Amino acid sequence: QVQLVESGGGLVQTGGSLRLSCAASGRTFSINAMGWFRQAPGKEREFVAVIRWSGSSTDYADSVKGRFTISRDNTKNTVYLQMNRLKPEDTAVYYCAAARGDYGLRYRSRYDYWGQGTQVTVSS
Repeated sequence: QVQLVESGGGLVQTGGSLRLSCAASGRTFSINAMGWFRQAPGKEREFVAVIRWSGSSTDYADSVKGRFTISRDNTKNTVYLQMNRLKPEDTAVYYCAAARGDYGLRYRSRYDYWGQGTQVTVSS
């Protein structure tokens, strides 16, 4: 099993920045990729970004490309999501997820482990 714990959410004004962290523990050797998803009230959980545990391959949703950056620190088993130029539509609960597989990583069903989520609220 893998445990994921997110931190770093909060309230920020439009145009501001936040950095989310996700620390993984347990059988982390089984992880191939880690991603971020978000879920706004009344909406489905959507893909935000993903990074592979080895190498530097990343992928982003079009809605965050150029504003968000995903990165990792393998020594700390931690993945980060740097969010800049935040907009009110970025308001959501952000979830960290870990996948053992290596394809279809934009889809929730490809992820095996999930964190509890952290709230991000962007005020206008």
